[in-house]
Amino acid sequence: MSLGKRRHRHGAHSLRGKLTLANVGLLAVGIVVATTVSIMGMRLYLLDQVDSELLKTRTSLGGSGLTLRQVDSLTALGVVRERISPSESDPTPDSIFTVVDTKGEPLSVFDMKPTQAQRALAAAVDDPRALTTARDPHDIDVHGAAYRVTATRLADGPYILLATSTELLHKGIAKALKLDFAVGSLLLALLCCLTMYSVRRRLLPLEDMVETSSAIAEGDLTRRVPSSQHPTEEVEQLRLALNSMLHQVETAYRTRERSAAQLRRFVADASHELRTPLAAIRGYLQLYDKGMLDEPGERRRAWDRMHGEVDRMGRLVDELLLLARLDQRPEIRFRHVDVSRLVRDAAEDLRVQQPSRRVAVSADGAVLVRADESGLRQVLGNLVSNVRTHTPVEAAVRLGVERSDGVVRVCVADEGPGLGEEDAGRIFDRFFRVGSAEGSGLGMAIVQGVVEAHGGEVCVRTAPGEGLAVTVTLRSV
Repeated sequence: MSLGKRRHRHGAHSLRGKLTLANVGLLAVGIVVATTVSIMGMRLYLLDQVDSELLKTRTSLGGSGLTLRQVDSLTALGVVRERISPSESDPTPDSIFTVVDTKGEPLSVFDMKPTQAQRALAAAVDDPRALTTARDPHDIDVHGAAYRVTATRLADGPYILLATSTELLHKGIAKALKLDFAVGSLLLALLCCLTMYSVRRRLLPLEDMVETSSAIAEGDLTRRVPSSQHPTEEVEQLRLALNSMLHQVETAYRTRERSAAQLRRFVADASHELRTPLAAIRGYLQLYDKGMLDEPGERRRAWDRMHGEVDRMGRLVDELLLLARLDQRPEIRFRHVDVSRLVRDAAEDLRVQQPSRRVAVSADGAVLVRADESGLRQVLGNLVSNVRTHTPVEAAVRLGVERSDGVVRVCVADEGPGLGEEDAGRIFDRFFRVGSAEGSGLGMAIVQGVVEAHGGEVCVRTAPGEGLAVTVTLRSV
């Protein structure tokens, strides 16, 4: 399955799913904690209200010093009457008031027999005496209903049990819990949808990166990750870093392909250049071996030709070795070199070799650069040799040196036939020669290699019929 197809699968193990689950999980924990705290607080508050009423009643009855007879005769005790269950059939009234003896048996009050709720309350309380001294009311169960109960003792010994139902309180808490659960579930669903939408929107640049990587893996090295409309800082930094890396990868790949092509062409050209002198030497040796060179003059001619071809191969091999060393970027020992003196020497050599050629020199004074003197002499020698080999003697030559803006420019210009645009573009290629020109075709490649090893640059200016001008730029001292 390709990367482009896998990008549409967003399961629980994807980054989108994990972020969504993390957000929903955190909100769920928050809702549970908040609900628990609020429900417990509400329960404690409501129970405190119930307990306050019970303790208030217990304090008022216990502090009055009444006896059971007095309680029975006080028909005006409306509060006490209201606490007696008004209906015999109601097993779980809101409040229960009952009097029990020291054994816990319910007693009649106001000439009324204990109701079902009063008997159940008396049976639910094991030790009335403990309730009278307890700091807070206790929870009991009366006919399956929850109550809070306390007690006080009358002056003549019996106990009064006071109980208030907490069923409504628990029902209210249950309803609040259900409401919180419903609202929390709605919030979780809403958060899940919003998180998925937001994460999908924020992760679109990552999906673009996946598509770009897939396209590059399929061979399209020019693809880059596009910028999103609302990028986050981290994703934008990742996009820029990835695009920079992709650019470097593409450059390295193109360079490697170009280097491989140049190497193949270089090997082919070198083989071709070496094959010609080797074939000539082999031919003369075969003639000599077969006894076909009888005359001393013929043998001398063959000997001179073989020597010439050997010298040609030696120069070619030396130039190839020099280019190989330049490709390895050797360490150059720099020192101060007077370029003007080198230019004047090169011009003088050209005058000696071709006295009839007009040579103009503009290299007065001393112009110093940090360079390797032998390397610069070779550069100038190759440039002058090109002029001598590829231009007619009638073509004038100008050699000049100038210093400006911290750089030194050395120019060798001739008034020869010049080069076309296509040939000018290949002038630094190895083994490149125009037409049937002489030479190995490595001179300008060596010039470029030596100049670049010095941290400079070389450029040409030419056109058909306008001559050729080669400018070498170096850093001045």
